[in-house]
Amino acid sequence: MRAIDTSLLVRLLEQDDTAQAAAANAYQQSGGPLWVSHIVLVETVWVLMSTFRRSKREILGVLDALLSNADIHLQEEALVSLAISAYRASRADFSDCLLLATARANGHLPLATFDKNLLKLPDTTQPKAPFH
Repeated sequence: MRAIDTSLLVRLLEQDDTAQAAAANAYQQSGGPLWVSHIVLVETVWVLMSTFRRSKREILGVLDALLSNADIHLQEEALVSLAISAYRASRADFSDCLLLATARANGHLPLATFDKNLLKLPDTTQPKAPFH
């Protein structure tokens, strides 16, 4: 399986640069499934939101489509699926949901954070200042 980076995945999804999109499409069709790491997935969500101004609903549609695409394999697909579910049901960022799902899968809980939206999810904690 061949790995791809964020720029290639974005070209496949957005088809926004004619030459690069054609090259990305040809690469995808030329030799079996493509592998997408967690880093590429998180970066892609960020690019789609910040550069292409996609809504959360649109991002969820993209994530669901990637998860079900036989030609694209996501790193630890079951874990990504759990992160997508948490993202869908909360106000936390997708990257935070993936971080929490990864921490859970590896038995490293609770996840300490100051992020108010992430703190609303189970298995998180906010560090408290010591009393003097």
